[in-house]
Amino acid sequence: MSLAKGAEMPNFKLKDQNGELFDSKAIKGKKGVVIFFYPKNFTPQCTKEACSFRDSFEDFTNADIQVIGISADTEKSHKRFASKFNLPFTLLADTNKEVRQLFEVSSSMLGLLPGRETFVFDVNGKLISKFKAMNAQPHIDGALEQLKK
Repeated sequence: MSLAKGAEMPNFKLKDQNGELFDSKAIKGKKGVVIFFYPKNFTPQCTKEACSFRDSFEDFTNADIQVIGISADTEKSHKRFASKFNLPFTLLADTNKEVRQLFEVSSSMLGLLPGRETFVFDVNGKLISKFKAMNAQPHIDGALEQLKK
């Protein structure tokens, strides 16, 4: 079971696709955030999900929402993934799956694949919504629906 609604966003630090250290404390109190955990760069559903967030990126930025993707892929893999698909948002390398554990994102497909789960936090870092599905589209639709509220 992952974080419950109303929970505070866990504090964490990870390197992004450019090798820069991202600290979650830096965004709390400044803007809302959508964090999506996905299994692996360059796989069909993960590419679809990332490109859907890319295609809706302006909607998120207009609402002052930061979009962050997290997987166990390396910084180098994230850089290639972001470059190939023109992804304008932050991708974080959780190679040890520590942040995945902090968010309590469970595996899917009988434990064979890392889970796909999206979390929407308000400007104060409180969880207002989350979505879990192996198919990518509900994550984008759900996050955008939260923006309309």
